[in-house]
Amino acid sequence: MTTTTTKPGRRWGKFALHYVEMIIAMFVGMFALGQLQSAVGLGVSHTGQPELWYLSMAFNMSVGMAVWMRVRGHRWAPTLEMCAVMFAPAVPLFPLLWLGGIDSGTLMLVSHVVMFPLMLVAMLRRLDEYAGCAH
Repeated sequence: MTTTTTKPGRRWGKFALHYVEMIIAMFVGMFALGQLQSAVGLGVSHTGQPELWYLSMAFNMSVGMAVWMRVRGHRWAPTLEMCAVMFAPAVPLFPLLWLGGIDSGTLMLVSHVVMFPLMLVAMLRRLDEYAGCAH
């Protein structure tokens, strides 16, 4: 009788690799689609329209990550969860921006800093999926 259990180190290695892949896909989407938007005249200023800029950037990151997740065989539920993480930091930050408590640079900095641990939380919630055991 043989079993197909994954060694813990290998499991966490797959998890870490997947996290890095998703970050790369996120940045590819952000830069590639951002350049395309600018090329066709749809670029948005992060100082002039910080809310629209952030939402556009989060969308671009989501597209990159969603494409990669679907290529890797993920179902739509975890894919959409991860896309939601790209938008989640803005929820508490937009009112602070509107009230003058933060500026557009702080919006960008804090949202990106918060985004990475939120990605980890979403991934840990579905550990088997992201550690390579469920797809």
